[in-house]
Parts: sequence; structure tokens; C-alpha cells
Amino acid sequence: MRRREFIALLGSATLPNAARAQQSERARLIGVLMAFAENDPAAQSQVAAFRGALEKLGWTEGRNITIELRWGAGDADKISTFAKELVELRPDAVVAQTTPVTAALARETRTIPIVFAVVSDPIGSGFAASLARPGGNITGFTTNEPAVGGKWLELLKEIAPRTERVALLFNPATAVATQHFMPNIEAAASSAAVQVSLAPVHTKDEIEGVIAAQARNSGGGLIVMPSALFFDMPIRQLIIALAAHNGVPTVYFNRVFVEAGGLAAYSADFSEELRQAAGYVDRILKGARVTDLPIQQPIKYELVVNLKTANALGLTIPHNLLVLADEVIE
Repeated sequence: MRRREFIALLGSATLPNAARAQQSERARLIGVLMAFAENDPAAQSQVAAFRGALEKLGWTEGRNITIELRWGAGDADKISTFAKELVELRPDAVVAQTTPVTAALARETRTIPIVFAVVSDPIGSGFAASLARPGGNITGFTTNEPAVGGKWLELLKEIAPRTERVALLFNPATAVATQHFMPNIEAAASSAAVQVSLAPVHTKDEIEGVIAAQARNSGGGLIVMPSALFFDMPIRQLIIALAAHNGVPTVYFNRVFVEAGGLAAYSADFSEELRQAAGYVDRILKGARVTDLPIQQPIKYELVVNLKTANALGLTIPHNLLVLADEVIE
């Protein structure tokens, strides 16, 4: 046999194996829908955590995985549009950040695996039958267990002992999440002799009205409840500025508020949840069923306090809180 014919024959013999190898390296498609704006540093940090975790698990963009990323920017209509758009791409899995995003994706598909993060109450929101056995196409990582609600009130009272009235700032679009925390908040309020009231808001003017009302008499305080609306960067900055201007001690549901000038926060690490979500995506891509992936609760919470803000409000952070704090911003 001539050398040229032998090489041609050898090449044709290896084609099936090469084709199989190429097929095994087919890029898998992952959709990611973020509730926040693209220019939000906190959101970018979460996406970076997700991508970094996937990379460590062997999934490299441009080689064996493609990520279709969309930014909802706190706009319900935009989130719904992007949810429909991502589902129409028929991805292998979709990552949903926050309750509104998960709800929008759930309306679009009952078959494509959805892995959520930054969701407070997946059972109450109707995303799953139970934590241990989700029972559908949705699983993921919760943000806060109900007991955290009591911790927020206790933290506020400890930092501002004169607090007598606390308003819970929340968005009615995520009222289920507020109900999730209420029993523990009310129990802590009763023990601390603090009056608690619900403060639903939809607009900037309503937010301004609630905070101004808490400042009219001494003893007013505020807890900013989990909401994608409040994570919108302009709204976030508005709440922090109004709390400072009106002298209202405020505890937040995430550290990004404290990093931007808020008083204190106690919450799970949202970036860590996105890292964990990458682990579930990895398992799904390798054949795991969503029903076999239990919904997981946070294993670590962060306490972050801002000494500069406390001083501006005339408050002294107790020494025991400074010792316990994961970060003290000066």
C-alpha cells in the first residue's frame, strides 16, 4: 500500500473517534438572569463568583460552556421579557437571582432546570414542595431562614437602645418574604418592648415618607427587608441617604448597604450563594436530577457594621458586636 493511501485510510479510521470527542466537548448552554443592573458592583461580584466556581469545576466559557447573561435592572417587565427570551434558547439550566426572577422563569418553563439564589422563602413562594425534595424543576439556595428576622430587630435594639418603634420597609411584590420573617420579628419585638409596623412602598416618594415618619419622634428605627427593588442601586443609595439625613437607625438585609454608608447588616453571603449555585449547575450538566438536589439554607451569616455612620448618628456600637462582626467599616 502506498504511503499516501495508508495515511488517508488511517485518517478515515480515526474520524468516528474524533467526532465522538468533538461531540463530548459540545458547549453546554447556561442562562443567567440577574435582578440587578449591569453597572452594580455587588451584582458583578456575584456573577464573577459564579463564573469562577464553574471554572474551578472544569467549565470554561468558549470551550465547553456558553453563558447567556441578562440583567433585569429591577424592572419587572424587563425581567419577564428576559425570562421568556432565555427559556426560548432551550438552555441546559438557568440560574435565577432573587425571588422575582425565579418566579418569572417558573412561569415560562416546567422542564428546564432552574437553580435559584438570593431567595428568602422558596416554599412560601411556591417554587418547591419542600426543602429536602423540591419536587419539580426548581431548586437552589435560600438567603435567610425565618429566625434572621428576629436577629435584625435585636441588632437594631442593641445598637440603638432607645428604639421604641420600628418600621419594616418592604415591597408588596415580595410580601411573601416579609411574612416569612414576621413571627420571629414579632417575638423579638415583644421581648424588647418595641412596636413594629409594616411599611409597604412602591415609589421613591413612599420611601421618603416612611423614613421621615420614623424621624418625627424619638425612638424611631427602620429595618429594610429583602427586596429586589431595594437592591436597585439608585433606590439603595436613596434609602441610605434618607436614613442618614433623618437620623434614623437602620438595619439592612445585606452588607452592600453598609458598604455604601448604611449602619449595620446581618445576612448570608450572596456571592457565596452564586458559587454554590455553580456547583448545582455542574451536577445537573453531569446528569443529576433537580428533584435529587435539596434546597439548601445558608451555613454562614455576616455581621457588618459601619462605625462612621454610627458616630454620625450619635450611637456607640457595643464592644461585643465589634468583636463578633465579620467586618467593621471605619
